[in-house]
Amino acid sequence: MGLIGILLLVVFVIVSVLLVLLVLVQGEEGDSLGGIFAGGSGSAFGSRSGNVLTKTTYILGGLFLATSFCLALANRTPSGSGVEAAAKKIEGKTSGEWWNQAPAAAPAATVPSDQATLPAAPSAAAPVTPTPTK
Repeated sequence: MGLIGILLLVVFVIVSVLLVLLVLVQGEEGDSLGGIFAGGSGSAFGSRSGNVLTKTTYILGGLFLATSFCLALANRTPSGSGVEAAAKKIEGKTSGEWWNQAPAAAPAATVPSDQATLPAAPSAAAPVTPTPTK
């Protein structure tokens, strides 16, 4: 990320904080969606005359979208082949399908010679006879 990317990131953070603060400062008009049905003004979505806060909010919203788009363009992968190819390049592997690879053989456990023979398991269990139900 070069100098332009860092400057865009700083502008993005400043615009984001200002946008949040401006939205929090604005008071509720009371004519938002309720004004559509109550007929509070002549137009369907209320009057279009905004004060300084709403106009500044529109400008900061536009700057937020523009800087986020520019940051996305500045931070894309150089080859344009996608995230998977960039991850393979970082890892240095040619095949990324680790779930399809055969598992590595586990090392053989060493058993002391005095425990080499285990007792035999019972060959057959007692047969189970069903009990009649009434």
